[in-house]
Formats: sequence, C-alpha cells, structure tokens
Amino acid sequence: MLDTNDGQLAAPAATITGPQTLLFATAVGVIVTNLFAPQTLVGLIGPSLGANAASVGLVAMATLLGYATGLFFLVPLADLAENRALILRMLIAAALAAGSAALAPTAPALLIVLFILGAACSAIQILVPIAASMAPPGQDGRVIGDVMSGLMVGILLARPLASLVADAWGWRAFYGLSAAALVLLACVLAFTLPRRRPAARSSYGALIASLFDLLRDERVLRRRALTAALVMAAFSLFWTAVALRLAQPPFDLGQRGIALFALVGAGGAVVTPLFGRAGDRGWTRSATIACHLVLIGAMALAGWAGSTESATGWWPLVLMGLSAVLLDIGVTGDQTLGRRAINLLQPRARGRLNGLFVGIFFIGGAIGSMLAGIAWTLGGWPAVCAIGAAFGIVALLVDWIGGPE
Repeated sequence: MLDTNDGQLAAPAATITGPQTLLFATAVGVIVTNLFAPQTLVGLIGPSLGANAASVGLVAMATLLGYATGLFFLVPLADLAENRALILRMLIAAALAAGSAALAPTAPALLIVLFILGAACSAIQILVPIAASMAPPGQDGRVIGDVMSGLMVGILLARPLASLVADAWGWRAFYGLSAAALVLLACVLAFTLPRRRPAARSSYGALIASLFDLLRDERVLRRRALTAALVMAAFSLFWTAVALRLAQPPFDLGQRGIALFALVGAGGAVVTPLFGRAGDRGWTRSATIACHLVLIGAMALAGWAGSTESATGWWPLVLMGLSAVLLDIGVTGDQTLGRRAINLLQPRARGRLNGLFVGIFFIGGAIGSMLAGIAWTLGGWPAVCAIGAAFGIVALLVDWIGGPE
C-alpha cells in the first residue's frame, strides 16, 4: 500500500521569489510549445509525408496523447523520486525525441516520436507543483496563475512560432530548434532548480494504483478535470482546424499570415493571473461559469466569421481573431481555476493530482484534435464550430449539476 501518513513533502529552502517565478513560467512555456506546434503545421506535415486531410488530426493528436500518458505514468513519480533529477532526465528525453522528429522519414515514424516527445514534456506538471509548494501561505493562486501565464503564452505562441519557422526553413526546422532549446533549458535548470524530495515511501505500482483512489475520493478533482477536458477539446478542435479554414477564401492566408493570426490569439494569456486571484477571493464557481459562457460565444462568433467565402474587407478576419482571443480566455480561466482547486486538496499527492487533472484534460485535447480532421472532412468549418460550442454547453451543464464546490 501507498504510505501517505509519514509527513508532508520536504519543504523548499526558501519562499519563491520573483526571478524564480519567471524561471518557472519560462521553463513551462518553452516545453509546452512542442505540444501545440503540430496544430499549425498539419497543413505542411500531411502533404510532405503523404497523409490525407482526414488523418492530419492524428499528427496533432499524437503529442497530446503522449503528454496525457506521461501525466498518468511519469508525473506520479514526482511523489516518489527527487524532482530535479526527474525533470532533467525527462527534458533530455524530450530533446532526443524532438531531434528525431526533425529527421522522421514517414508519417508512422513521426507519430511515434511525437508520442514520446509529448510524454517527456509532462515534466511541466512536475515544475508547476514545485512552484506551488514554494508559494507563501494564501498565495497559491497568485503563484500558480503567474506560472500558468508562462504556460499559456507558450501554448499560444507555439503556433505562430512554428508557422514562422516553417515558412522560413520548413516544418522539420522547428523540431531541430526545439531540441536545442530543450537542451539549453535542461542546463539552466540543472543549476537553478531547487531539490524537492517527496516524503512518501512506496513502490511505483502502489503509486499508480493510488491514482484510482484519488479519482474516486476527490469529487473536486473529478469535476474540474471533466470541465477542463471539455474546454480543451474545444480549444484543440478550433486550433487544429482554423489553419485549414484560414487558407481558404475570403482569408487566403499563407503560413506567415496564419502565424500572425495565432499571435493575435496569444493575447488571451494576459488574463491568466487574474483568474488565479479570483480563486483566492472565493469567486471560483462564478468565474468558471463565465469562462464557459465566453467559450460558447467564441465558437459562435468563429462560426459566423468563417461562414462565407465571398466577403470582402477585413471584418471576417477581425471577427475570427476576436473569437480566438475569447476562446483562449475561456480555456485559460477554466484551467487556472481548476489547477488552483486541485492543488489545495492533498499536498502529499500534488504530483499525482496534477497528473490526473492535466492527463484527463489533455485526453480531451487529443479527442478534439482527432475530431478536427473528421469534422472538417464531413461538415467543414460550421461542423467544427458546432462541435466546439457543444463541448462548452456540456461544461456549463457540469457547472449547473455540480453546484458549489
């Protein structure tokens, strides 16, 4: 059995400082770019490797599915092994996988290495609990929100960055540069990351088995993971398909134009710390409901903006950009509030709780990416937006049925 009664995690030597918070935010931002870059590169990767339009969603899905797998089977090690060493090993594995992706000769080979890359990138969810454990009392939400802002900036900048690199040197160059960035990050963290040794004493098998106990016993975890999965499905669905829509009339954007569009969407990340502070003030439920309403409105606006192929002027593109910003705000808010809630549950199990929470919502993201190719093939952009709005409506139903936390 898993021993959870032998004390808290070993406390860090000092309370987190501003520069340390910036380091954590930068680290998670650099790592997470690998998870979302395929969403904007599918239009280039598919043809170069012989994949058809219906299966390009698998390219975006592979990294997210690998990430979810890493969250379930690697992140729980944060409650068993010394965290700094674990993070460094995972970063080196991620760098090797990214380098292999740059050289992948076939679509199946690329899918395999992207799955491994995604699993290794789950190191993010070991970094976030370390930052949370170093927060001053009562400021967990602020620290998590600040670090999450780096995560969301990385998510949102992944697409324009990947598009710009691909436009200049091809999609393989992105993964080559990513491998170099991951090696550099590992070197920086090796000298700056504090040691964090968990107090739990257990076998790996018992640790994994305890995931089911946590999911069964923690109602807040189940609810927050479900809504996060729903909004992440809408997020991945939109960003996987929007590159295909923007390449068509009346937008007719090339890879560079799509990169600029994705950069506009990154503006939604600026509100991330506000949601952390809203949670600290006890506004979790009302803020969560607002996030889901914003998401539904964003998908409706996107559907309207992309409903015509003959419009003239700039307004369809402006409306599409506004819908992207609103969508990112809704998703960012839900995930920040959810992460704060689950980090307050059991300090001894933070690694496993974060692994479960993020693993479940990235399964939602993988499903959204997979559905993007299918929806695009069967019903085009209207079908994509309708499915995204449906995910938001179901999240609202969960809010209503679940009641106050």
